[in-house]
Amino acid sequence: MFSIFKKKKVIPHIKLNGVIGNVGKFKQGIDFAGQEEIIKKAFSLKKSPAVAISINSPGGSPVQSHLIHDYVKQQAKKHKKKVIIFAEDVAASGGYLIACCGDEIYANQSSIIGSIGVIYSSFGFTELISKIGVQRRVYTAGKNKSTLDPFMKEKDEDIERLKNIQLDLHKDFIEVVEKSRGTKLKKDMGIELFSGEFWSGRKAKELGLIDGIGNADQILKEKFGDDVIIKKFEKAKGWLARKLSSESSTEQVINILEERSIWQRYGF
Repeated sequence: MFSIFKKKKVIPHIKLNGVIGNVGKFKQGIDFAGQEEIIKKAFSLKKSPAVAISINSPGGSPVQSHLIHDYVKQQAKKHKKKVIIFAEDVAASGGYLIACCGDEIYANQSSIIGSIGVIYSSFGFTELISKIGVQRRVYTAGKNKSTLDPFMKEKDEDIERLKNIQLDLHKDFIEVVEKSRGTKLKKDMGIELFSGEFWSGRKAKELGLIDGIGNADQILKEKFGDDVIIKKFEKAKGWLARKLSSESSTEQVINILEERSIWQRYGF
């Protein structure tokens, strides 16, 4: 009995859920600092042939996305383990960038996949403050320190500077995808894969952005047997942290709206 149990394969399963980066104090976003130890523990599990990672994220910080992607690749190489990715509702933008750390990527047929692009959004309040009689006073050392200030008129040179940064970030994103997916990518189907567009899981499979359709429980059992033990590694829920949060009501509303706006790009 004991010897039979020892032969069962144990697969660590990491869960990444939420917007990537800073989404307010004590919020359950995804960042490298919050995931580093979890990832390290999962890969340190001896004799496991692979590590599974489920991703449910509309994206967010490109820096945090790269940090997590690179660390998973580093740990996989160090421990000589395969990485199997499972996209849930959404693996888009930075969420898809992280998914590219996988040797194989799976999704539901209705998952949202892709959005390989870079976005910056803001507001302009110049007319509003003029109407209510508010004067904007800004003093800087460095002529570009107030670039894209929402209370000042846009300047063409500021927009051009931002676009150049976005192009650099987009190039980095494309390089990660191409290195990960290689010849699996279907670039001859008349669809621009790197335009920022996103697709259903079924279409993403046709385009080579993922390897197959299926969920973690199903695929892991197919690969490692029905008696496989799936050991979950997940960031603890922040109930106490949220209760202790010192954010004002205004800050909380702004953070919620910002987080929702990122999810809503993909219909969630």
